[in-house]
Amino acid sequence: MSPKPILYVEQLEKSYKVGDARQKVLHHLTFSLYPKEVMAVVGESGSGKSTLLNLIAGLDPFDGGTITSCGVDVGKASDRTLAQYRNEELGFIFQFHFLLEDFTVLENVCMPAWLAGRRGATVDARARYLLDAVGMANKEKSLPARLSGGERQRVAVARALMNRPKLILADEPTGSLDGYHAQNVFRLMVDLTLAEEGSLLLVTHDLQLAKRASRQLELTKVLAGS
Repeated sequence: MSPKPILYVEQLEKSYKVGDARQKVLHHLTFSLYPKEVMAVVGESGSGKSTLLNLIAGLDPFDGGTITSCGVDVGKASDRTLAQYRNEELGFIFQFHFLLEDFTVLENVCMPAWLAGRRGATVDARARYLLDAVGMANKEKSLPARLSGGERQRVAVARALMNRPKLILADEPTGSLDGYHAQNVFRLMVDLTLAEEGSLLLVTHDLQLAKRASRQLELTKVLAGS
């Protein structure tokens, strides 16, 4: 029996108001992502790559179609269900790390669990395991300001995996890094996500990294009048 998709997007439509008109960004987009799969989303600027991640996360409404992610009908779910879905089923990695500057590395990694109401030795042990996995065990007491860009992204990867999410959404996570550190962060994301039996949907402009994904999804700009 074939596995069920962890993410199924069908006939997705999204547009934004521009002056008196509406500009379509996504038009009849359909694709699936399966457990333990890595998909790279590529395309020129303005083709809707980041918009797609926001829609999957339930952060923005869409105009038509359906998104079913981790068993949640994103378009029909209540705000409470979406908040729980984002905290328990999704992990986020962005181009800029968004670490909390007043909290230590360990505390930043623990934060998703704390927001879910979990604290204690088990949470700390999980965070330390992830920091060790990304090569940051010796920095757990450091503040983000004391870290390099590559180190901050490693911590961001650990934080994204804290709650054992089924799906990681990564938006240009290596965009601010040089080639060497971009390769290392990409490898960590993929290896740790798959080791935890999750799936990774990665937006990137780096075609060399995209080629290392299981599949690529190329978005194109929607022409006016389409």
